[in-house]
Amino acid sequence: MKPSFDILIVGIGGQGTVLASNVLGEACIIENRTVRSAETHGMAQRGGSVESHIRIDGKHGSLIVPGTADLLVAFDLLEALRYRHYLPAGGRLIVNRNLVVPTSVYQQALDVPDDESILAALAGLDVACIDAAALAREAGNILSQNIVMLGAASADIPLRPETLEEAVRRCVPKKTVEVNTAAFRLGREKGAGTTP
Repeated sequence: MKPSFDILIVGIGGQGTVLASNVLGEACIIENRTVRSAETHGMAQRGGSVESHIRIDGKHGSLIVPGTADLLVAFDLLEALRYRHYLPAGGRLIVNRNLVVPTSVYQQALDVPDDESILAALAGLDVACIDAAALAREAGNILSQNIVMLGAASADIPLRPETLEEAVRRCVPKKTVEVNTAAFRLGREKGAGTTP
C-alpha cells in the first residue's frame, strides 16, 4: 500500500476547484495529517482547465503521477475525460453531470462529445455521476456545486466527515456557511447512494 492517498480535483476556471482543495487541506490540518498540494491554473480565468493535486499523508512531492491517483473528482464531464489517465484501470471517479462546451473562437472546429459518449468512454472506471447543480440549487445557491462534489466524494476520502464539514465552515465566506454546509450534506447523502 502506498503511503499517501492521492486525490485529483479537476474543473473549469470559476468552478471552485482551488477552494475545494483548500477545504481538503484544512481538514488534514484539523486531523493533524500531512498534506501536500499543488494547483495548475493556466488560463483558468478564461474558462480554462484547472487541476488541484492533494496528497493526504504525502511525504514527498505534491504532484500525482498519472495512473496512480486514488480518486478523481471532476466538476465537469469533459474534464473527467481529459484527466482519466490519472486513474488506474477501475479507479474511482466522482463526476458532476455537467458539460461546459468551450466558448473559444475555435469551438466550431471542435468535435465535442455528448454526455452519453463521455460516460461510455469512462466505462473502465468506477464512476459515480452526480447532478451537483440540482443539489446546489436545493442547498440554496448554484455556486455551491464544488462543495456538493466534496460531499459526494467524502465517503471515498480517508478523513472524517465531521472534519470535512468543519473545514467547509472554516474555508467558505462567512455569509455562505449555511448554504455550503447544506450543500456538503446533500452531496454526502447522494454520494453515499452510489456504489463505491
